[in-house]
Amino acid sequence: MPRVVVAGSFNVDHAWHCTALPRPGETLAGTYMTGPGGKGFNQAVAAAAAGAATTFVCALGKDEGGRLAHRLAAERGIDLRAQDAAAATGTAGIFVGADGGNSIVIGPGANAGLTPDFVAAQGDAIASAAVVLAQLESPVDAIVEALRLARASGVHTVLNPAPANAACDRALLAVAEILTPNETEFAALLARHCGDRVDPAALAPMDGERLHRLCRTLLPRGTVVLTLGAAGCFVSHREDSLRGDGAAHYRCPAAAARVVDTTGAGDAFNGALAASLALHPGQPFAAVVRQATRFAALSTERPGAAAAMPTAAEVESRYGPA
Repeated sequence: MPRVVVAGSFNVDHAWHCTALPRPGETLAGTYMTGPGGKGFNQAVAAAAAGAATTFVCALGKDEGGRLAHRLAAERGIDLRAQDAAAATGTAGIFVGADGGNSIVIGPGANAGLTPDFVAAQGDAIASAAVVLAQLESPVDAIVEALRLARASGVHTVLNPAPANAACDRALLAVAEILTPNETEFAALLARHCGDRVDPAALAPMDGERLHRLCRTLLPRGTVVLTLGAAGCFVSHREDSLRGDGAAHYRCPAAAARVVDTTGAGDAFNGALAASLALHPGQPFAAVVRQATRFAALSTERPGAAAAMPTAAEVESRYGPA
């Protein structure tokens, strides 16, 4: 079966659902839940649920959080490659408002200890994968190594440059074949690497030709999939590499959803995108993106992060065949 390798983070999430997100100095009552998370693990769970064989490369503490990761990976059939870290397993504090919006604070813990050497030791899995997917809750040099090894073996690479305040340097962009920022991340990358100051809120309604030019400036040799929340996403290809599509740029609408919690929706999108690329290498890229939007939409109808990832059968039941 085609394999997706995800290099990234595992966190134990602590989430509070409130009527509204707390303001500075404000104390609110809410309902509490805890469960697995971290962008890397969320994306690995999403890829596995979408039907791809999945390997997850990460760093874990020798504690209950680390044992939870091992247990859940085994339950979901994920091949876990975990570096032992002296620090505690990563954590995240999440506040979720009544509209499903959220605010998140992360304690990296063991995630900060993932090394390029450990990633390189997983070269067998990376070289035999169809797609390698990574994010930025782990050290940049380790993520660069994962994507570099993939490119050297002719493996597709997907970089989700999240969170927005993470350091995404030119070395990372150079090994990213497909880049999947949200509005905030895209604006931050433009400001940092291109000198373009753009209001994230202005991206969804922006003229397609202008948005395409910004994408080409940021990643001239690859594909940018700009996720825009309820406005769906915008795809920008290099003119001579359309990935089976009929146009160099286009929009894909969001799938309908009864939103409960948006935590992990971007991870659902990225995991499903990687899985669809791996499982259906010959289909137009637009079909890959459309399937990813459906996974993301359905994930928002459930609370939690990794626990909210839908299966391929659930997505088909809700939205019809891919």
